[in-house]
Amino acid sequence: MAANGLMASSNVLLHRPENHRLSFSSRTSQLDLLGDRVSFLGKGKRCFPVVLSMATSEEAGKSVAPAPGNGISIMVNGCSGKMGKAVIKAADSAGVNIVPASFGSAEEAGQRVEVCGKEILVHGPTDREKVLSSVFDKYPELIVVDYTIPSAVNDNAELYGKVGVPFVMGTTGGDRTKLYKTVEESKIYAVISPQMGKQVVAFLAAMEIMSEQFPGAFAGYSLEVMESHQSSKLDASGTAKAVISCFQKLGVSYDMDQIRLVRDPKEQMEIVGVPEEHISGHAFHLYHLTSPDKTVSFEFQHNVCGRSIYAEGTVDAVLFLAKKIRSKAEKRIYNMIDVLREGNMR
Repeated sequence: MAANGLMASSNVLLHRPENHRLSFSSRTSQLDLLGDRVSFLGKGKRCFPVVLSMATSEEAGKSVAPAPGNGISIMVNGCSGKMGKAVIKAADSAGVNIVPASFGSAEEAGQRVEVCGKEILVHGPTDREKVLSSVFDKYPELIVVDYTIPSAVNDNAELYGKVGVPFVMGTTGGDRTKLYKTVEESKIYAVISPQMGKQVVAFLAAMEIMSEQFPGAFAGYSLEVMESHQSSKLDASGTAKAVISCFQKLGVSYDMDQIRLVRDPKEQMEIVGVPEEHISGHAFHLYHLTSPDKTVSFEFQHNVCGRSIYAEGTVDAVLFLAKKIRSKAEKRIYNMIDVLREGNMR
């Protein structure tokens, strides 16, 4: 589905669609995020490829990604959720083995979830350590993929650390400082990232570079941020927070609680421009900067429909982590920028 900004498809394009609701004007004072007024672009339509170039290290040039499915097994915790199911489908397509076990809530305990012809038994909070240890014994090259809920992040990480199982954490929220400390103390391998979409991560990397090389470049500018996600997403976007932190380094004064969270489906369709078929799964972000005298404005936008971009990125993170484990890499905690820099994505 086309959307203005980065598209979640195999070809990443900048697209100014005929459906004017999907584009926000970049003219000065064009968008009042705190009100109902939105103006739109004209009728022109242009598509052109965007090339994102990421430098690779010497190690990346010499390394070869492990063959998909070559002994790698994943346990997807939160498999009954839409994101969990999307990851299972992507992993299955890549030839990665899916273990028939998962962790869920007490209400989900005992349920059997079928995805890609595979039946997965969901275990509740009881005996989690025993279950995980048993799965790890059976699948020695196990990597856990976590797409649960924010309140479970830290407890889950402590469990993975206690058993010694490496993991990919796609769940946002929780105490992130405590999360990193848990992994460091347990000395397990992990990829931790609030954003698994590779193209969006590349944008974040570019923002980081800009903030490091040009600190204070936007001093005095005001910032407005709007992010729209499916109503089931309870917390503010980790991606939005990461982008905002870059703007803060660039000299912009902004508090995270100023983020405008859009979760009402009617508003998402009518004002934000989310296609109706993607109301239950999307991520639309808009960052609008205005100069002190209001004569200059900048706008950054990335819109994603569906979950495939995150699922594919998660599988790349699994393959990346498996390679690091096999090579007994000294570094143990990674993020998606590390995955990108490796240069071995499918």
